[in-house]
Amino acid sequence: MTSSVNNNSALDGMYWDNTDKVPDKNNGALTQADFFALLTQQLAYQDPTKPVENDQMIAQMTNFTMADGIGSLNESFKGFAESMTSNQALQASSLVGRSVLTQSDEIVFTGETLSRGTIELDKAATMMKVRIENEKGQLVQTFSVENPKVGKNEFIWDGTYMESGAGSAAEVDGELSERVKAGVYKVKVEVSYTDGTNASLPANVYSPVGSVSLNGTGGGVTLNLLGLGPVKLSDVLEVSYS
Repeated sequence: MTSSVNNNSALDGMYWDNTDKVPDKNNGALTQADFFALLTQQLAYQDPTKPVENDQMIAQMTNFTMADGIGSLNESFKGFAESMTSNQALQASSLVGRSVLTQSDEIVFTGETLSRGTIELDKAATMMKVRIENEKGQLVQTFSVENPKVGKNEFIWDGTYMESGAGSAAEVDGELSERVKAGVYKVKVEVSYTDGTNASLPANVYSPVGSVSLNGTGGGVTLNLLGLGPVKLSDVLEVSYS
């Protein structure tokens, strides 16, 4: 048995062209119009002797309405989330140029203003000492927090070297100076409690805000701190004018 292939040019163009397709804007999802088209076809082809019951019709209409309502609700929440993010960014922009308090093991010395921070004590202590180190881990300055108390304890560093109190000076950028150069330094806190135990505690430092960044819908707002980098707005413990 043999088969033949018809190469008649008259048949050209009589086949479906799969290359020209209408783009699917809904990614295959059924719309409300599709649901009503299906319902119309169902009514058109139903058995006249056994029509659709009223309760079934009402149930289908309810399902169509719920599907459309959920879609509209999702769009509304999306717009609400975008609006909230924009409002947060607008409010956060007022923090640029001010200082915020965040937990960090680094502290910024600008060379113009005092470096400030706080330490939280959860129980009574007899001594609290703050160590400032450079990027190489070398001790730059150490001082005690007077009369440490349970709760918030503040400390201030003016950028001086440990030995500057004796009248000596250190070389900074080729010149003698009693203060370190502007930059980022390590901060460590050691505490001795009244019960005889010792511990290292985290420090909270004030850092100037340089700019504000948006992380997209639902991503929140990020504050870019000078010298320390980005932190979440939700991680800010306190806002200061200086």
